[in-house]
Amino acid sequence: MIFFIEIPTWLGDAVMTTPAIENIVKTYPDAQLIIYGSFVSTRLFIHHPNVIKIILDESKQGGFRYLNLYRDAKSAGQVDIALSFRRNFTTQYLLFFIGVKRSYVYKRYVKKEIHQVKRYNDFINRSLGLNTQPTKLKIYGHSSSEAQATHPKVLGLNPGATYGSAKRWYPEEFAKVATELSSEYDIVIFGGPNEDEIAADIEKILISNGVKNYRNLATKTTVKELFEGIASLDLFVTNDSGPMHLAAAYQVPTVTIFGPTRYTETNQWMNEKGVIVTKDLECAPCMKRVCPLGHHNCMKLVTAQDVLDKIKEIT
Repeated sequence: MIFFIEIPTWLGDAVMTTPAIENIVKTYPDAQLIIYGSFVSTRLFIHHPNVIKIILDESKQGGFRYLNLYRDAKSAGQVDIALSFRRNFTTQYLLFFIGVKRSYVYKRYVKKEIHQVKRYNDFINRSLGLNTQPTKLKIYGHSSSEAQATHPKVLGLNPGATYGSAKRWYPEEFAKVATELSSEYDIVIFGGPNEDEIAADIEKILISNGVKNYRNLATKTTVKELFEGIASLDLFVTNDSGPMHLAAAYQVPTVTIFGPTRYTETNQWMNEKGVIVTKDLECAPCMKRVCPLGHHNCMKLVTAQDVLDKIKEIT
């Protein structure tokens, strides 16, 4: 049976679909998967044993988008079931031209706050008539076992967050944590496009504090290198972000700082050593990209000591 699966554009959301996709494979062991999505998200499935084809969604890049989507649909070939973990008009358009009788578009069936992993799994259960429970996040091709042999241990910092500035903790606080732990851990600073400035701010403070055992990899890693780098960490301090979910998949001990987003829905899934720091203010979660009140207290009130105290719980 051939499944066409459109995954979310954002890396973190795509990681959270992996338990649902694993439940499809467990139910249909001979299933062949065609994965459709952004370049970053589809890298999660490069080594998946059931994936027979990856189609990149580059429909916005040049030409008429809907013609590009039509071509993408036709390039899938014969398909038995089409599923999309997205919900917009372009998804419906794409699946229409896949030309399969059984096609399903993601829906939120429960209004109350539940984890996004459960929502995605509920979608495949209801669509395919299954009765599965989501287990751990799953990415094939990399293993966190490398971290066990690392000498000295490695602390990763992820000060960025693609969604917006409201989700970002402050570079001086990241630097305080790193400085405090620099005698025990080597430091690695991660960051994607447009996150080089905040990483550079951390680097400057580390230099002024006399910390030399660090590497600033912001904007310098490929997606593959990001996956490998996260997998090899002994400890991770991060904002709510895609790399946070990667760390959960690799079971890396992690402290996540939550401010404007719903940690009940997007915190690390089934990471036994994943903890959060949040101030639970009345104005949070506002779910805004930029603080609408101007004070950003949901992040500003979180201190380096708050994070260091949480680190003691998981190390």
